[in-house]
Amino acid sequence: MKKFISLLLVLTAILGLNSCDDFLEVNPKQVLDENLLSKPSDMEGFVTAAYARMTDIPTWDSPFAFWWSGSLRSDDSYKAGGGTWDGGDGWGYMETFVNLTPNGWPLDYPWYVSYQVIQRCNTAIQKMEPISEADFPVKNSRMGEVLFIRTFTHFRLKQFFKYIPYIDEKVVGTSADFEAIPNRDKNYPNDQYLWERILQDFKTAESLLPEVQMDKGRINKNAATAMVARTLMFMAYEQDDRHQVINVNKERLTEALTYLNKLTDQEGNALDLCSDFGENFVIESDNKTKESIWEIQYSINDGSSTGGKINRSEGLNHPWEWGGFHCCDYHHVSYTMGNAFKTGADGLPLFDSYNDDCYGEYIKNPDGSDNIPAIEAGNKAYFDRYNFDPRFSHTVCAPGQPWKYDPYLIFESRGIRNGMEYGYLKSVKELPHPDCECLLYDGWEFNSMNKRLIRYDEVVLWKAEVLIQLDRWDEALPLINKIRQRAANSTGRLKMADDKPIMNYKCELYKPGVNCTWTKDFAWKALEWENRLEFACEGRRFFDLQRWGTLEKTMNAYFAIERNRFEWMNIARFTAGRDEFFPIHTNQMVYAKGNYTQNPGY
Repeated sequence: MKKFISLLLVLTAILGLNSCDDFLEVNPKQVLDENLLSKPSDMEGFVTAAYARMTDIPTWDSPFAFWWSGSLRSDDSYKAGGGTWDGGDGWGYMETFVNLTPNGWPLDYPWYVSYQVIQRCNTAIQKMEPISEADFPVKNSRMGEVLFIRTFTHFRLKQFFKYIPYIDEKVVGTSADFEAIPNRDKNYPNDQYLWERILQDFKTAESLLPEVQMDKGRINKNAATAMVARTLMFMAYEQDDRHQVINVNKERLTEALTYLNKLTDQEGNALDLCSDFGENFVIESDNKTKESIWEIQYSINDGSSTGGKINRSEGLNHPWEWGGFHCCDYHHVSYTMGNAFKTGADGLPLFDSYNDDCYGEYIKNPDGSDNIPAIEAGNKAYFDRYNFDPRFSHTVCAPGQPWKYDPYLIFESRGIRNGMEYGYLKSVKELPHPDCECLLYDGWEFNSMNKRLIRYDEVVLWKAEVLIQLDRWDEALPLINKIRQRAANSTGRLKMADDKPIMNYKCELYKPGVNCTWTKDFAWKALEWENRLEFACEGRRFFDLQRWGTLEKTMNAYFAIERNRFEWMNIARFTAGRDEFFPIHTNQMVYAKGNYTQNPGY
């Protein structure tokens, strides 16, 4: 790993600003060697440095971008952009699962930055440990915050690479000491020992963190509780050396349920769903909802030389020279994903027939051109033919439909760079209205909306998943219906200028004995589908399939259909035992001087 032991830290201004700005929006005063900073008054700078560097993990040129990582490599979305040539030797290889090698250009940087984050957290812990609570009253909270950030970063790395070097605050010394730590300890038969370390660190963070933080954006106890449960769920689906799920450990799931109950059974509904699904995807809701458990904090025009701690993970996703946007039309919703929102006459998903008819067939032109009137007429003809779950319009904007809840701003196909290769369904959850003051354009287009990395709707569905796996599927029914009821109620924003609904919306609850038979198998299918619709194009899908052990089946079925829609899909193929995880980049293998074990298949 790269040499960053002697990090330079930004000495930040005193926290607790009088405005409601995020606590990260502070101007750097000077840059100093960390050894000069040891007083209690210096500790806040170390903590803020860890928060600040974490925002740089999901940059636009890395697969760690939170909205890309689990969508591009699943059946959620296409790379898009200018064509298959545009980033195709990185992101294109990722979405087709071919030609990706340990030399792939997007793989090195996120590993490097992640371990910078980890080292900043370790430095903060080392600095705070000898200081008493009397001298630094918020010591426990700050220790819990940086421990959470470090552990979450390890968690993300493990999701991507499976075996990783686990670096904690006890690792000190020269570069050689860091390089000597293997990514895989051969004294253990599998990866459970890494999960155990992640689990214990999240539990420790939970014990240290307060239930409520005074500063907006700081991590609290609920976030750690949620990550304990999430870690236990990943641990429960035990894998062999070829990444195949060989056992579902019910003891782990039972423990996870204990932590999920801490979140769902709080007095006074301290955590709850927003009344409208769309509240989760507008900047006005940053740090303001009961549904958000933890958000990455972004800022703009905060006085820094870069224009702010701007979100660079979606720097290429805004429409192409349309409506005031400039760049670069990456991240389209796949036709398969768009079709998954269809519902039948009974208002339930079309589990087996949803993908039989394709939106793309309605908007093709004989001459292959992007004829705007023809595309938008075909668009309307298709959507008029079916009922849809309202979450479609919170996730997707198609030509002829309002952009981001503005009935007077109708999206046009000219905002799509290459619809003939990547379709016309634009992902919008991560994008703002073009009039938003959160936008920054400097050749790429960025925005400063926060990223809600843990939401209460996830917790509700995690709990349903655990209950079904524990053979308590009847108890999962009201949880799944709670999510569907909110979806059904989320149509207030989905209007045209004449106040008519954008599409035909129909979303009904599951009613055993009326519209379904609620067996364990059916409950699991409903749970999978609800996860798919609720978190479409948010970067979660790949990791759900990874956890459940259904990646090969799902992805190859997806490719079999999509290759009939797009020629570039002809080469796509998911290879079990290899494609569940990324290879470790060659640079990191070299830095480790033979101490890392490469993932199988690479």
